[in-house]
Amino acid sequence: MKKPLLVLLALVFVQVTTAQMESSSSKRISVGAKVGVPNILSLNGEVVLPILDNHFAPFIDYGAFDIEDGDTEVGLKYTEFGLNYYFGSKGKGFYIGAGIAELSTDVTFNDLVFDDGTNSVVGSATTGLDISTTNLKLGLKTGGVFYFRIEAGYGLGSPPKTIDFTATSNGITESFSEPIPEIPGVNESGLLIGNIGFGFSF
Repeated sequence: MKKPLLVLLALVFVQVTTAQMESSSSKRISVGAKVGVPNILSLNGEVVLPILDNHFAPFIDYGAFDIEDGDTEVGLKYTEFGLNYYFGSKGKGFYIGAGIAELSTDVTFNDLVFDDGTNSVVGSATTGLDISTTNLKLGLKTGGVFYFRIEAGYGLGSPPKTIDFTATSNGITESFSEPIPEIPGVNESGLLIGNIGFGFSF
């Protein structure tokens, strides 16, 4: 009778000890997704460095998506890489982050009027616009195998008010200056950052 009881107690002790070790250890690699602005939907990867007491974690975000603004079509690619600093020592909880972001766009204007003084036609043209920012963020990330995070911040940059380009349609070449389309989070001084994220840590 005593032997099975001792075995049971030993198993319980091992299980509790293992659970405590897992809860107290840092999950170093996190892979997931973020939803918000300006990324709309992006994949996210983060690695908590084992040096310097687990405070620093390099990260990368990448997303590609299409939006429409009236007759204007916009293909967007968002890339950001940087470093998070966790105030705790287990790669979770509150953190501040800094990163470099690149918002690359292919903009198609579908209602352009080409006029050479004799003929006039309505056509379309595609041009590019790249917006680079330095991002500063405050975030909160939960621990465990499945994590949840929330971030808010701002990207410092100088997005242009207009896009200047030259296009040709039906043999007519015209120069245009069009306002930039409505892109979520983009304003005249940079990017508004706000997102929620989730994924797995191991």
